[in-house]
Amino acid sequence: MPSLKDLKNRIGSVKNTRKITKAMQMVAAAKLRRAQEAAEAGRPFAERMNAVMASLASGVGQTESAPRLLIGNGRDQTHLLVVMTSERGLCGGFNSSIVKLARARATELVGRGKTVRILTVGKKGREQLRRDWSHAFVGHVDLSEVRRVGYVHAQDIARQLTGAFEGDTADVVTIFYNRFQSVISQIPTQKQVIPAQFEDQAGPALYDYEPSEEAILADLLPRSIATQIFTALLENGASEQGARMSAMDNATRNAGDMINKLTIQYNRSRQAAITKELIEIISGAEAL
Repeated sequence: MPSLKDLKNRIGSVKNTRKITKAMQMVAAAKLRRAQEAAEAGRPFAERMNAVMASLASGVGQTESAPRLLIGNGRDQTHLLVVMTSERGLCGGFNSSIVKLARARATELVGRGKTVRILTVGKKGREQLRRDWSHAFVGHVDLSEVRRVGYVHAQDIARQLTGAFEGDTADVVTIFYNRFQSVISQIPTQKQVIPAQFEDQAGPALYDYEPSEEAILADLLPRSIATQIFTALLENGASEQGARMSAMDNATRNAGDMINKLTIQYNRSRQAAITKELIEIISGAEAL
């Protein structure tokens, strides 16, 4: 049974931890508001870009003159998985959910005889994947020194992906991230960006384009890839802060419960010690 001093020290330690988790919760709440606004502001542009690209792609179809980023290189052997996680921990299951989805996809591809390569964005995902998939690592994007993710960072990643595709070191590129839904809900998402896939594709476009649709697609496809990556980074940023805020709130509550239990245990031990001393004093007086 721990002594009174041990219990008192432990209570003090838990109280200090609660102060830290409460402060982290407040910081995450402040960052969440900005990150959520950025993610929500980026969605209309991404949706409109998707609609325009879907219209152009449906007009071009699978013709030989279509850009390779749209129709692919005719192979499906080497898959590049871009696992986008956070640079810092203490955010609940945010990183684990992304890594779990990526790991399941990698296992499935290997089971089908495909070659898997992994590009990590954020060190937490890299740390979790290192044990089983370090042999598949082909690169890492460090954003630990970036205070605010911008479109330029997405462009840098997009250039790496298009370079891998054009250099025939990747046939299919898929990104993994968390889509922000609410503070307590982030949806692990995988999205193929090369060859390009667009949702809700319409019928052939009813417009005449100058220059040709193929030329416009060739210019817009790299921008579309960068836009999708930027959207994923924004969604990840909001999801991370939401998950951290929820995790720190739970940690603060748990610390409070632990303090209450330890305080009760301390008071009982203290009362037992006092009672024991009284009994010894009374027994000694009676013996005299």
